[in-house]
Amino acid sequence: MLQFQLWKKLLVVAVILSGIIYSLPNLVSGNAASFLPGQKINLGLDLQGGSHLLLRVDIDAVQQERLETIAETVRQEFRGAKIRFSGLNLRDDAVTVRLRDAADAVQAKAIFDDLGQNFSTTVDDNNYRIAFNDAGIVDMQTKTIQQSIEIIRRRLDPDGTKEPVIQRQGLDRVLVQLPGVDDPEAVKRLLGRTAKLTFQLVDTRMTAAEAIDRGRTPPGTVLLQSASGDGRSYVVEKRVMVSGEMLDSASAGIDQNNRPAVNFALNTVGARKFGKVTGDNIGRPFAIILDGQVVSAPVIQSQIFGNGQITGDFTVAETNELSLILRAGALPAPLIVMEERSIGPGLGADSVAAGEIAAVIALLLVAIYMVLSYGLFGALADIALVANIVLIIAALSALQATLTLPGIAGIVLTMGMAVDANVLIFERIREEIARGRSVLAAIDGGYKRAISTILDSNLTTLFAALFLYIFGSGPIKGFAVTLAIGIVTSLFTAVMVTRLLIILWAERKRPSKIIL
Repeated sequence: MLQFQLWKKLLVVAVILSGIIYSLPNLVSGNAASFLPGQKINLGLDLQGGSHLLLRVDIDAVQQERLETIAETVRQEFRGAKIRFSGLNLRDDAVTVRLRDAADAVQAKAIFDDLGQNFSTTVDDNNYRIAFNDAGIVDMQTKTIQQSIEIIRRRLDPDGTKEPVIQRQGLDRVLVQLPGVDDPEAVKRLLGRTAKLTFQLVDTRMTAAEAIDRGRTPPGTVLLQSASGDGRSYVVEKRVMVSGEMLDSASAGIDQNNRPAVNFALNTVGARKFGKVTGDNIGRPFAIILDGQVVSAPVIQSQIFGNGQITGDFTVAETNELSLILRAGALPAPLIVMEERSIGPGLGADSVAAGEIAAVIALLLVAIYMVLSYGLFGALADIALVANIVLIIAALSALQATLTLPGIAGIVLTMGMAVDANVLIFERIREEIARGRSVLAAIDGGYKRAISTILDSNLTTLFAALFLYIFGSGPIKGFAVTLAIGIVTSLFTAVMVTRLLIILWAERKRPSKIIL
């Protein structure tokens, strides 16, 4: 164990130097920090302030939309099967329809069965009612919340570095915490838009003015307003040509008139469908619809495949925001802000100061205890402890992990764990000296006897930290991250750094005895 090859010495030095370099941005500011390879540690909401939002996912809107889709599916299937019907409507969270001929009941039942296991059908004298069953409602709620959380995360953290807290609360609530956000209104704008993008053909059989005068639109169509606010309306087919789910990319750009626009590209499936529909409908207008409003309605001049452009009365900032939203994907349901709080940076600064005081006190107490208990070896362990803290800070900076107040608690905890390995080693060395072995033999024997115990205890704690990270959320994850990093760095400093310092001391002093 006392044999420390040159490459191992160089490795220890390289790791320590890298740790110092990556931790320095947290100690310097301004232009000096820009020349360093690392970045500052991301501070959590409790350390730097930020925004706290409690959102409600509008499950009822999803249910209504799904039922509208079911109604349109039933209409098309019945027409395809030449089943005569009447009274196809949405009423009391259900789709109702009446068969004109009881002989069509078998065909109708087959169509209803194909709607899926989440729906149940009841019949009363040729009057059919299709609604979500209990299992279907639970499945819809779960999937809607999960999808909403994922889309929220993509919108707020597109690069995956900010680590906002996004978690479900109750049946239809989502908690969002954004550290360091100084513009909560911008956050609400990002989350306030469903960003449901669809491409649908404009129905030319009836103008919008005629539909308004008659108070109805042709079957299978809907009247939509223009997004520009100019009062224009469009009669649009309900059938969706291509949806935003088929988007491959979206980016801000400039149209041919030098106005801000959004360029988009469809995936392979979307491009094929779009190409077929536009090829079959040359000369007809089609509507680009965003959140139920027509952004534009150009006429199809030629067959269009994978690429296109969304133009409108946009600013540059709006195109950047819209492209981000489209890339993240459409929310399955609108989000309603139920609660909004802002935590000022002053409170976060107080938490940081309290954490720093706790860390310094813990460090001093541990250092004093080690020196009093083990003398010179305790002082060497204290040096390794400082190196351990530097490596933890460097790792958090390099990984851009978010440090929270529980994370600081994890760092304080690892201080004790960092010297615990050294305590085990030093106690084994004491036992070897008590047996009358020489200094070098006692040091070698102490490391050999202690290494398996050190590995077992630290690996057990590391597994616990991993499970906390996997199954925990919010502050628990922050604690787990710092704890896991601290375990890895403490193993390195105890087994490598402290041992290197002891070996260098032994090679230089050649002591005949040691006092522990």
